[in-house]
Amino acid sequence: MNAVDNQLQLGGDMKRTFLVGAAGSVLTLLTATSVHAQTAQSSGQSVEPDVETIVVTATRQSLAPSAIPSTIQVISAEETRVQAQIGGSSIDVVSALVPSFSPTRQKLSGRGETLRGRPPLMLIDGVPQSTPLRDGDRDGFTIDPFFLERIEVIYGSNAIQGVGAAGGVINFVTAKPAANYDGWTGAFLGQASGSGDFDSNGTSTKLAARLGRDFGAVDVIVGGAYETRGVFFDGASRAIGVDSTQGELQDSVSFSGFLKAGVDFSDTRRLELMVNYFTLEGNHDYIVVAGDRLLGRPATSIKGINLGEAATNNAWTVSATYTDGDLFGGTLTAQLFATDFESVFGGGIFADFQDPRIQTAPTLFDQSSNNSDKHGFKLGWERKFEAVPGLRVTLGLDGLEDATFQELIKTGRKWVPDVKLTSTAPFAQANLALLDSRLNFAVGVRQETATIKVPTYDTLYFYGPARVEGGEPTFEQTLSNGGATFKLVDGFVVYASYAQGFTLPDVGRVLRAVSKPNQSVSTFLDVTPVVSDNIEVGVEVNAGPIQASLAHFWSTSKLGALLELKAGDVFEVQRQRTEISGFEGTLSARTPITGLKVSAAFASLLGKTDKNRDGVVDTDLDGLNISPDRVTLAADYQNGPWRARLSRNEFVARRFTGIGLDPRNNFDGYTLFDAYVRYETSFGSIALSAQNLTDENYLSYDSDTRLPTNNLQYFNGRGRVIGLAFERRF
Repeated sequence: MNAVDNQLQLGGDMKRTFLVGAAGSVLTLLTATSVHAQTAQSSGQSVEPDVETIVVTATRQSLAPSAIPSTIQVISAEETRVQAQIGGSSIDVVSALVPSFSPTRQKLSGRGETLRGRPPLMLIDGVPQSTPLRDGDRDGFTIDPFFLERIEVIYGSNAIQGVGAAGGVINFVTAKPAANYDGWTGAFLGQASGSGDFDSNGTSTKLAARLGRDFGAVDVIVGGAYETRGVFFDGASRAIGVDSTQGELQDSVSFSGFLKAGVDFSDTRRLELMVNYFTLEGNHDYIVVAGDRLLGRPATSIKGINLGEAATNNAWTVSATYTDGDLFGGTLTAQLFATDFESVFGGGIFADFQDPRIQTAPTLFDQSSNNSDKHGFKLGWERKFEAVPGLRVTLGLDGLEDATFQELIKTGRKWVPDVKLTSTAPFAQANLALLDSRLNFAVGVRQETATIKVPTYDTLYFYGPARVEGGEPTFEQTLSNGGATFKLVDGFVVYASYAQGFTLPDVGRVLRAVSKPNQSVSTFLDVTPVVSDNIEVGVEVNAGPIQASLAHFWSTSKLGALLELKAGDVFEVQRQRTEISGFEGTLSARTPITGLKVSAAFASLLGKTDKNRDGVVDTDLDGLNISPDRVTLAADYQNGPWRARLSRNEFVARRFTGIGLDPRNNFDGYTLFDAYVRYETSFGSIALSAQNLTDENYLSYDSDTRLPTNNLQYFNGRGRVIGLAFERRF
């Protein structure tokens, strides 16, 4: 071990010791306090006045937060408004305010972005955005944050929403018009930002508007958002290299259209339609210039000619939700939904795209498109039973059909054949409140039954080509959960829970790479779901001016699905046992200064895997599969027309050890400051923001922890970005 490694290891150990010590300090504070914090707060942002009125729709139950035995965080509309101007996208809001979420790649692809070390399931009003049959890692860019009312985050593995919530659930809840208001309400936003010493190529702009009205029995809200993004610059004013394969945010244009309409048939019956369209397309004006890892020189961009089409995201999300609050003594919620998702990736003259039957010279250019069409339903019926005081039961049935393929769009070849997933899942959940609701028990079960249908197909020429016989492998999985919360005194709640979540291995990656002849899908394709068991204990407090939370969790998968680097910088899915544990804590306090709140948050994660499959987890999860430890400090000020925020995010250095891990992928760590100030006038609000206020020059977490010999994927993070916005709300 050289001196740099020694220093890195020492620094990482000291930081981890500090984090665990901080957890103990927070716990000491909590046990000395006597009031309960109903939800985990996001880095010290403001809290709803009466948090017991919050209904977290992602839980699919109408329970007070104090009765839910898990960490739940609600990012409010105001928090989203502030952070979206600082960072830009919906996923940037989550990454900035959720301590256990990874730093964003600042690219169109979210590969490696995890929650508690596992991929989360992202939803829009409960509609899944993921593409589990062929995970393209693009589900973070399907809606503009301008149309969000709040963001609900359920931490840890669970099966509440079905497939995909191995790390938790992130539900983007869309806006609705102001109720019982006699007239139109809405908002207009005009925003501009610049980076790279205000280089004209680094300018980004956004225009967005929404308009809504509650007519009584009918309400409607409609809007659109148009955004142009310039080139991104690092802390040394260099144009950051474009990711020509996975796709880019910089030098792009996006549009989001949104509609929600509701009809109230009575005081208890309502039908609501939601339509969201999102498209993002690169301008394709820049090419990457290779960096040099040995010299510490990152990849940059220059104007140039690109082959093929620009990387794009095109996503439609449609849902119709019917609620009846008085059906057989309970409440029915029924949702029909559909999504149509296409993501185009950058192209190249890659070895696995070559085919002498099409072109004899090994210079064949191609690029892929991932396509997923989903439709399904969610039924839930919830009722209290007076015969057993405090008992609430929820019964439900979910159905899903997902048709996915990956195509090479220049030559029309299927890289991943047409794969169809069909699943049904009945579930039941019971909650029992005792001792005047001071003690709450929860228990539930979900039965997943699924079939994956694959036709007979041929792999690309590079893999043989191989003729693969189709098949319909099936799986059944019973998933359970249970837990309890106890209110020791008013405002002080402790909880413990066990929950199982599941996701699917990326079957598309497996199917497209078959090279042995005469294989049959029915015999070689392992569709055994990745089941993760999550155990969590925690305490939450609201003590007058002080709010705090502390959680400790353990998450285990006997048969995980990790991305592992193979020859040719190709990542393949490996089924290995994984174990992840960690601490999360938040602490915020209102100060004697009117309107000023200070806060702190931390997350410390440790993940290991059984790399050699000897039954012992002895190798650290690398940066592609787990987020770094983080410490966040923030100050928020709101008084009269003024609103301000200053935050500090430290991502702690880490050394990865174990079988086959490259020391060049150790993480050096970095610290970023963000700032925001807004002034409300009679004609609207004016806001000034700064991302990376100190213009820190740093290597992104993703680039620092993978592909140590690839100089084209050696990207710095964004330098200082100054934004100015005008918003009119009425």
